[in-house]
Amino acid sequence: MSTVGIKELKNRLTQYIRRTKQGEEIVVTERGKPVAVLTPIGAASRVETLEAKLARLAARGVVTLPMGKPAKRVRRIEVSGRPVSETVVQDRR
Repeated sequence: MSTVGIKELKNRLTQYIRRTKQGEEIVVTERGKPVAVLTPIGAASRVETLEAKLARLAARGVVTLPMGKPAKRVRRIEVSGRPVSETVVQDRR
């Protein structure tokens, strides 16, 4: 499944319709929020993908989908001395 903004969909509608004919589901977004799901007609009875379900929930306002790029892998840093949690507790006293 892929996601496409309305402007991009408008500019390349034929391409996205072709992909839908091949069985792909496409979530259409407006300013980053899902507003529609393009699905092939034959797929009406089959189980939805996770992305389509999440898009439907986001459109109803039940969940908020992440807007940015996924976080890069975080490098762990080793710290010597007392744990930070102890320092925070002492500073609160």
